[in-house]
Amino acid sequence: MIDAFIDSLPKAELHVHLVGSASPETVLELAARHPGHRLPGTLSGLRDFFEFRDFPHFAEVYEAVNEVVTTPEDVATLVLGAARDLAAQNTRYVELTVTPYSHQRLGMPMPEVTEALDIASRKARERYGIRVAYIFDIPAEWGADSVRGTLEHALNHPPEALVGFGMGGIEESRAAIRDELRDAFRAAVAAGLHSVPHAGEMTGPETMWEALEGLKAERLGHGIACVRDERLMAYLRDNRIPLEVCPTSNVCTKQVGAIEDHPFPRMLEAGLVVTLNSDDPPMFGTTLSGEYRAVARAFGLGVNELADLSRTAVTSSYLDEVGKKEILAEIDSVVAATRG
Repeated sequence: MIDAFIDSLPKAELHVHLVGSASPETVLELAARHPGHRLPGTLSGLRDFFEFRDFPHFAEVYEAVNEVVTTPEDVATLVLGAARDLAAQNTRYVELTVTPYSHQRLGMPMPEVTEALDIASRKARERYGIRVAYIFDIPAEWGADSVRGTLEHALNHPPEALVGFGMGGIEESRAAIRDELRDAFRAAVAAGLHSVPHAGEMTGPETMWEALEGLKAERLGHGIACVRDERLMAYLRDNRIPLEVCPTSNVCTKQVGAIEDHPFPRMLEAGLVVTLNSDDPPMFGTTLSGEYRAVARAFGLGVNELADLSRTAVTSSYLDEVGKKEILAEIDSVVAATRG
């Protein structure tokens, strides 16, 4: 019954990366367009390629995939592929994380990337009935140039559906450009974007404090390090700061030993605002529905708890209020039908 309920449950996805959302089939399609890449040429080879030793190795593999995304048409292909796959799981809304600087480095003009994102979001709604919003993401390990490039794109060439300004990548690299990051997030927030950096994925609570205090984060990607700091847990709870938790991702990048060891249930028990997300689903052998299944089985969650997770994702999103009410009503209908 739980599997059927999860399949039918309307969902929102708040933490999924554009390049990391590419299915193996899509990666092979892109690779065929652009010879001279580092990628395996078969599905089985790609699955082996997506076995990660640690987070730095994952970052290397991610960059190898990004190297075959070299035209605006490739960008649109990725958006529509992600939208198709999410819509098939009854996902109604997604905030898709885009790293525009990675496309700038490969020579794509900012206006052309933006046009591709705009066209793809409209087609996603028409074809699949899913609303797509975007978060622009700084890859901090590429230094101050990545900060400037991401901010320029966000401020001067934003896609219509841009809602957030974020940061991912290797957290240890941020200290060297702390002031530049603070200035960029300050400018992005002043322009009306939401501050949604990753923090506390591969480092400790200090990274989360910097995101909250230095970057004025409204929502945090991952945040699993919070369980090491009771004061931080209290702050997150009292200020209702949502955490975008990605359990399978944390296991695959060796941040957590196994799903059963994940701090997810402790975060829920502490009263934190927790959403469930897929991060880079094909790379980690998961889906958004798969994440719901994983926590249901590992932690004994039932219909009510799973429905609450979906509701939290909707209310923690930057979708308009009318859109939120529509999805919440759908969730209530599915729960009522399940209870009979």
